[in-house]
Amino acid sequence: MTILTRQLAETFAGLALSHISRAFPYRMDHVLSGPEDAVVPRSVHPIFFGSFDWHSCVHGFWLMARLVRRHPEIAAAESIRALFAERFTEANVAGELAYLARPLSRGFERPYGWGWLLALQAELELHEGDTLARAAEKLRPLTEAFAQRFRDFLPLADYPVRTGVHSSTAFAIRMAADWAEAFDPKLFDLMRAKCLAWYGGDRDCQAWEPSQDDFLSPALMEVECMRRVLEPREFREWLGRFMPRLAQGHPTALFAPAKVSDRTDGRIAHLDGLNFSRAWCWRSLAAMLGDHPVAQRGREAADRHIDASMPHVSGDYMGEHWLATFALLAVDF
Repeated sequence: MTILTRQLAETFAGLALSHISRAFPYRMDHVLSGPEDAVVPRSVHPIFFGSFDWHSCVHGFWLMARLVRRHPEIAAAESIRALFAERFTEANVAGELAYLARPLSRGFERPYGWGWLLALQAELELHEGDTLARAAEKLRPLTEAFAQRFRDFLPLADYPVRTGVHSSTAFAIRMAADWAEAFDPKLFDLMRAKCLAWYGGDRDCQAWEPSQDDFLSPALMEVECMRRVLEPREFREWLGRFMPRLAQGHPTALFAPAKVSDRTDGRIAHLDGLNFSRAWCWRSLAAMLGDHPVAQRGREAADRHIDASMPHVSGDYMGEHWLATFALLAVDF
């Protein structure tokens, strides 16, 4: 079973530091209302301008914060703290807020980036008395702005988005839930109610996956989301309806790692992320179920998925700028 050792933490930290300030290439989620809106990323995203895109930069910072908390002895720790001190300032947060205030930014990073921003804040709030704790204080206004976006959007979202990519509502809720439960219980209650409305009646999941672009399992991500927002007894009853043959190894597609045919293709490289996110979901489910027959199957499936993709966390920038984050989700148990 692969876990987060110091050596692995050093590797992941080095990867994050190599791309978190790399300005180009960069893919913007940006709507132009006129020629004056033709901008370079750093001019409008003074914190999150690296790592190929805004959301990958956000979760690159989450990765580094988690690594420093879990392994404060790593050689990169001081470089990471210095970077947080440099980037997380009142002026830079104001710059990120100004971009959100643009009329055409209403859908900016919805919902994937929203979930990751709240996850980053939740991680920073676990730090005490250091640079990262001060970063938590600086970031709170931006976090509140994204929390408000959840509050505004969820009542309008009559339907879930059941994909294996950035539009997944299950993933966004799961990543935002830790912050919401700790700091905004009313928002957490809204998320829980919405998940019950979206997913509560689901039955007999067929799991027609993976799709070619997936880095999330639509089926397992729904399971992990519901595990997070439901009480254990309620969740077990729901899981029995949603995947009634899980103990017999069905749906079979969920137990076999995805094949990645070309890791220089950014979309196909998503499938390494799928292997890691499935492993995270399997390990999380197994930990919750204890001695349930599904638990051992889940642990074994997680190991297969991690083994398939861990050798490929680095090697090409299309995966290298983000895969370590999903690998950390999978192994930090």
